[in-house]
Amino acid sequence: MTDQVTYFQANVAVDDRGMLQFCNDFDMSAVKRFYVVSNHQSQFVRAWHAHKIERKFAYVVSGSALFCIVQIDDWEKPDPNLQVQRQTLSYAQPGVLEIPGGFAHGFKTLVPDTKVIFFSSSTLQESAEDDFRYPYDYWNPWSIVPR
Repeated sequence: MTDQVTYFQANVAVDDRGMLQFCNDFDMSAVKRFYVVSNHQSQFVRAWHAHKIERKFAYVVSGSALFCIVQIDDWEKPDPNLQVQRQTLSYAQPGVLEIPGGFAHGFKTLVPDTKVIFFSSSTLQESAEDDFRYPYDYWNPWSIVPR
């Protein structure tokens, strides 16, 4: 268990039979449930969702998504100038993003047909009792920066 956002790089093996994606460094022993999220359109933002205790793990099973994560300083009125961490997850370069308790997170789908599987350390009831929501633009890191 960690109190920092962690990225676990997955690997890909390809041969004449097909492709295998795997993440042997991701320990799923804390997982109690999972769910899959997709949007009807790309460039759509789902944010901000936070938990004091619950840990989430995100894995993109198709497409790409920009994840943004903020460590909460005040649960009733967080500072709108908090530092936002950004991490792009993609099926083409697989990995698992761990979002520990104490953080708010959101994501923006970057391409059509993006699907994200979330693994949770809490039951649905535990999660509902530890649920904080903020407007999608409370922190607004959703633009793609030209480089």
